[in-house]
Amino acid sequence: MSILVASFVLSVDRRDIDAQENPAFFGYRVVNSYPHDSGAYTQGLVYRDGFLYESTGLNSRSSLRKVRLETGEVLQKQRVDSKYFAEGLADSTFRYAGEGWGLTHDRRRLILSDGTSTLRFIDPSTFREQGRIAVRDGSRPVEQLNELEYVRDEIFANVWHTDRIARISPASGRVTGWIDLTGLLPKTYQLDSEAVLNGIAYDAERDRLFVTGKLWPRLFEIALERGR
Repeated sequence: MSILVASFVLSVDRRDIDAQENPAFFGYRVVNSYPHDSGAYTQGLVYRDGFLYESTGLNSRSSLRKVRLETGEVLQKQRVDSKYFAEGLADSTFRYAGEGWGLTHDRRRLILSDGTSTLRFIDPSTFREQGRIAVRDGSRPVEQLNELEYVRDEIFANVWHTDRIARISPASGRVTGWIDLTGLLPKTYQLDSEAVLNGIAYDAERDRLFVTGKLWPRLFEIALERGR
């Protein structure tokens, strides 16, 4: 049985914040907490049909997985050739010149991050670049964009080695909001310097937002709370 590898159609109404000049700020409330493989160097995360699909990185340890949400059980696992370092997920296979850090889509185009402040839009049929946006918070470029998720017509992006998620307008690249997840996982569980926040998945059917991190023992369903 082959493993499914996917970045599927991917919180809080964005219309009132999209018109603002300055980004809005959000805290969080933990709705549920689930087991997560603490050996998984999470790079990409997708929710579909009741399961999580996860890509994990590191050379010789990279894998693609189908995971049961409630228990964290790995139901299927496909190891990646040891010469590759797995990153984000997509529901197609294509070659791309340059680094790829995160991947999602807006139902029409693949959206790719490469660790810079630029996001690229890729035609899923031809895999040619259709355009790009420069992500900015005001006049400041937001560098090191990592894992991506498309949530209610916005791009959610982890920023490498921070506890924040940027909410990005796909039309302009403007950061419309910041989600601060400081304290989500106690520091006592973060035993590695690379055990940082990374991994966003959205259940559009039930409006659930999931987050985790590299080498984290827990995965969280969170609700956003404005102004914290």
